[in-house]
Amino acid sequence: MGFIKSIKRFDTSLDVKLSTYAVPYMIGEIKRYIRDDGPLKVSRGIKELGIKIRELQKEYLHKKGEEITIEQIAKELKVEKEDITLALEATNTVDSIESSMYTNHKDGNSISLIETITNAKDEEEIITNKMAIHQLIENLDKRDKEIILLRFYKEKTQAQVAKILGITQVQVSRIERRILENMRGKLIEVG
Repeated sequence: MGFIKSIKRFDTSLDVKLSTYAVPYMIGEIKRYIRDDGPLKVSRGIKELGIKIRELQKEYLHKKGEEITIEQIAKELKVEKEDITLALEATNTVDSIESSMYTNHKDGNSISLIETITNAKDEEEIITNKMAIHQLIENLDKRDKEIILLRFYKEKTQAQVAKILGITQVQVSRIERRILENMRGKLIEVG
């Protein structure tokens, strides 16, 4: 529509290209369209049903002091429950994925919707990594496996591990470094 309107209003006597005139005009029309109608288009019938439902909800809450059920709304307005659900969902405001959903009352930080959405690839990668690491640990000899389990799963310090195994902390450090380098090398080979 913006392009058609810009053609109709374009003055050829001015020393300006049509594109210079039309592009800002089209952008303005797009912004106006989104501002006036919203980013999602909902039919007039659904909008009107949504308005009736909201009015009925307010009236019912005011009179009875409780929320009206979908079944009661369907009976009162003589419409299907599915249509009520559709109208309520369609007339809800659209949230930005950047909008704040939760606020941590301790530190005041907020969590946006996008931060709550998980990425299937990340989960798949995490599971794959865990399986690979588990397999590598299973293939270690008894002492090496015990060192890795104590250090990284039971969160013991090198000194604590040394005391448990009856060796020095320096030995634990060297053994741990060797194990991790070998595991890293095997993971790189596979990947």
